[in-house]
Amino acid sequence: MNSVVPVDEQALIKKITWHIVPFVMVLYIIAYIDRSVIGYAKLQMSADIGLSDSAFGLGAGLFFLAYFLFEVPSNYVLPKVGPRIWFARILFTWGLITALTALTTSSGVFYVLRFLLGVAEAGFYPGVLYYLTFWFPQRHRTRATGTFVLAAPIAFLVMSPLAGTILGLDWFGLRGWHWLFVLSGAAAMVAAVPTLIWLRDAPRKAPWLTSREADWLENELEQDRERFGQQSHDNPLKALGSRYVWVFAVLFFPSTVGIYGLSFWMPTVVSSFSGSDANTGWLSAVPYLFGVIGIFVTSRLASKLRENWVPLILIYLGSAVGIFWAGFSGSGTVQLAAMSVAAFFLYSVAGVFWALPTRYLAGATAAVGIAFVNSFGNIGGFVGPYVVGAVSDATGNAANGMHFLGIVLVLGAVGSFVGMRAWAGKNPEGPSAEPKGDATRVL
Repeated sequence: MNSVVPVDEQALIKKITWHIVPFVMVLYIIAYIDRSVIGYAKLQMSADIGLSDSAFGLGAGLFFLAYFLFEVPSNYVLPKVGPRIWFARILFTWGLITALTALTTSSGVFYVLRFLLGVAEAGFYPGVLYYLTFWFPQRHRTRATGTFVLAAPIAFLVMSPLAGTILGLDWFGLRGWHWLFVLSGAAAMVAAVPTLIWLRDAPRKAPWLTSREADWLENELEQDRERFGQQSHDNPLKALGSRYVWVFAVLFFPSTVGIYGLSFWMPTVVSSFSGSDANTGWLSAVPYLFGVIGIFVTSRLASKLRENWVPLILIYLGSAVGIFWAGFSGSGTVQLAAMSVAAFFLYSVAGVFWALPTRYLAGATAAVGIAFVNSFGNIGGFVGPYVVGAVSDATGNAANGMHFLGIVLVLGAVGSFVGMRAWAGKNPEGPSAEPKGDATRVL
């Protein structure tokens, strides 16, 4: 492998990026819309079906409980079936269930459909993170991942004004909230077709890569495995016994508490001062614009510095400041500004964070390890909306639930600092030093 003919590395990475990242970004935009459109549908459906804030928070969070239970099994199957077919299956099933949510008539039906949506979508996000490890050497992975996760705030930039407009529809006996589910679900089902056509399972199967480029890429990925001590077990489920995997699962948890606690309840908070559903949609888009900027800035800074721990600590602290500011303010304008600060930092977590765990696992073991870190972390997607809903019912103000989110984010900063110090203790050259030996013993 050392005799591989050199290539123009920057040109090759650019070519790979343009063939892979924009497409999976579009798919993730659709995914994020389908899981989060419920926050806008709530503005009408709660009254129509008699859904309390606590019931909404529970139903919104059940998606993530199912995600937790089925994400590892999904990513265990992915390498056996192939990313192309598995992603298309995920898209079609989650789109169908999203469309069926328009039939919701009670809290019980709402709970079942939200749980099934989590089952259907489980594995897509960690599957894509795993898929990117096929194509990008470690030194390019932070930027590639950071670009991919731009899809999350972009989804809200697209969805917020559209949702506000769609809520005003009244076609064929269906209310606006019905159309939100039907249209977003249909988009996912349609996207399954180009997924089968466009994606390739591995570099060797990509007609737009030459043999020399594929050789170079395979050589670089092999060097990463040796340099970072990446593990690939005959039984990839052994990754679940790694202390390393568990530590990163815990460190990811606060980000999902904050992101979903904020995103599911932001329309409710904004509606308290916006004046109309259309205004709520447009004003709710503002924080996500800052989220896009945050991801772009932080992922590129971390990639340039080749340092992820310190940016992660600062990102958690910055998001906590924004969340606390929103919770304590009584002014609508100030709340919107504070939520914009929170979104700037919260959506930056993923791009910086995921370059850390993907240093150490390879092959099918990486698929399972990444899935577990993400699935455990996404329990926060259940905790955040549910606690905010319970606080809202108890106090009559959803903004009061922001205090809980802020505390969890501060704990995320503390945990990341402890992780960095443990890393430095194992690596005398500092927290950014390349690890050696058994990856499961780095932390």
